[in-house]
Amino acid sequence: MPIPSLVTLTEEQQMIVSEVRRFVEKEVMPVATELEHADEYPTDLVEQLKGLGMFGATIPQEYGGLDLPFTTYAAIVEELSRGWMSLGGILNTHTMISWMIKTYGSEEMKSRLLPNMATGERRCALCMTEPDAGSDLQAIQTKAVRDGDDYLLNGNKMWVSNGVHAKIFAVLTKTDLQAQPRYKGMSVFIVEKETTTGMTVGRILEKLGYKGIDTTELAFEDARVPAASLLGGEEGQGWLQIMSTIEIGRVNVASRAVGVATAAFEDAIKYAKQRETFGQPIANHQAIQLMLAEMATKIEAARLLARAAAAKKDAGERADMWAGMAKLFCSETAQEVTLQAMRIHGGYGYSKELRVERYYRDAPFMLIGEGTNEIQKLVIARNLLKMYGD
Repeated sequence: MPIPSLVTLTEEQQMIVSEVRRFVEKEVMPVATELEHADEYPTDLVEQLKGLGMFGATIPQEYGGLDLPFTTYAAIVEELSRGWMSLGGILNTHTMISWMIKTYGSEEMKSRLLPNMATGERRCALCMTEPDAGSDLQAIQTKAVRDGDDYLLNGNKMWVSNGVHAKIFAVLTKTDLQAQPRYKGMSVFIVEKETTTGMTVGRILEKLGYKGIDTTELAFEDARVPAASLLGGEEGQGWLQIMSTIEIGRVNVASRAVGVATAAFEDAIKYAKQRETFGQPIANHQAIQLMLAEMATKIEAARLLARAAAAKKDAGERADMWAGMAKLFCSETAQEVTLQAMRIHGGYGYSKELRVERYYRDAPFMLIGEGTNEIQKLVIARNLLKMYGD
């Protein structure tokens, strides 16, 4: 099983990541906990992300973007999530849809949409999950029916990140409810909220963690969209389009997990060197040292795996297995490390006075976001069985 070569960032790319790190330490860390506890959308931080060009990070330069490789994007998401994981989520579906439009959209669609997406003026959301279709994505019931020069969309979507603030939505539908296999009847539409009637943003869903980002329900009732909004111009291509795009989402979630785990570790080791018991810092106790060693080792392994998955995507190769491995390992590492960090902090770790409780509440999202870890194991196993077939 060949391991993707890890791409060393260029000096320019390293400078971009360093600038993001400075932004995180100066602007994000001082306000993240307050915003998170208030579950407040970080308007000022989003404006600064726009100024840094982050919404155009992977968009080609000809459309106003930075045209960065996904290995650099992974490093950026990690740094942002080290400050506040929700910022990585605000970028996630936007980056996924920009790649989807760049890869499958018509030249008219790319020229019209990508420039304003690159500036962050028009941000994006992805509509896949439904009340009765999560892991079994082929069971969606949102349908699109041709009506002259338009399509009429009807159905309901759940867990739409950026649902309030987004202006462009990629909506997975069924254009053929009778198709077998089911995925052959699936299509994606690029829906613009400002010009679409019959599209309603529902309630904002309250969550244990992953706060500050609007996660909503979305309803389509005879929502009329132009036929030109059918991604790729041909029905039945939606499954391929979504599956190739979700690899990027899993790289994002893996990188977010590394960022959260890194933040938890950094807070834990700092606290361990300051907190004294039995006349000495707890960092001098072997039990704490063993915990710190395991945490740091797993974080570094997770980081390398996330970058390997990003490198696979950069190479233009199928990356579902690598993205699944990265998402699985990184998210499980984040869950473990944040709990260990809380244990090192003792009672203070359970208090809202310190950041570690936020990391602990954010970590479970990565276990289920962009496909549960149980689904990742199936994806990995199926790929391995093919790879080691007769």
